Amino acid sequence: MNTDQAKQLADNALTMLIEALGKGQSDTLKRYLAAMGRFRNYSFGNCMLIAAQKPDATHVAGFHSWLKFQRHVRKGEKGIVILAPMVGKKKTESAEAAEDEQSRVFGFRAAHVFDISQTDGEPLPEFAQVQGDPQHFTAKLKAMIDERGIALDYSEKIAPAKGMASAAGITLLPGMDAAEEFAVLVHEFAHRLLHFGDRRANTSKTIRETEAEAVAFVVSQAIGLDCGTAAVDYIGLYNGDKATLSVSLGFIQGTAAEILAGIEAG
Repeated sequence: MNTDQAKQLADNALTMLIEALGKGQSDTLKRYLAAMGRFRNYSFGNCMLIAAQKPDATHVAGFHSWLKFQRHVRKGEKGIVILAPMVGKKKTESAEAAEDEQSRVFGFRAAHVFDISQTDGEPLPEFAQVQGDPQHFTAKLKAMIDERGIALDYSEKIAPAKGMASAAGITLLPGMDAAEEFAVLVHEFAHRLLHFGDRRANTSKTIRETEAEAVAFVVSQAIGLDCGTAAVDYIGLYNGDKATLSVSLGFIQGTAAEILAGIEAG
């Protein structure tokens, strides 16, 4: 594949992605976001408490919250203790005290939550994933990354993230299926190519994630993987949209074409 062919593939894939983003959130993303919104946000202290009691916890919620997801806590399961704030009303001594009441935290109480592994019932909505067989392209992509002097490592410690790019290199979560690993690796490689130079200061998180995922979409599509709504949903999570993508087309096209030419060579 020469450079012109790679650019044409990138153009075609980006046209598809722009059209999909223009249609708004997919049903998959809507269900996923609804589920996320109904889980509580836990403080740093409570996160530490959860990790200390159940290091392998992934999704935690209270007994009644799980029932809303059509899941129930199994009999005999031991709850994870967290500290829940006790909120009351603070009144002034004025005659208009009723109007001046203010909510305030006046203490904490022990509460119990349970990890999804302690429950049974309906499965939670899952984020869309790339599917298919990347064949020999994963090995070629890794070789290309190695040739650039970028270290590649695997670590459980980055969970729940599936990939992470830093000045030190790229880290992937082990255990992903082949298609997902390829797409995530392209995403993180795109970050390294696009967002670790002088240009980074002029980009937002939304722009960086939109660009990296768009590159992953283009390259994954080009080698025959089925991306479904995965790229659109990911970009939507970071508030990216058709307009965000459009202003970055040049960077996305050039980076995707560079990666495609590299993994198709030979």
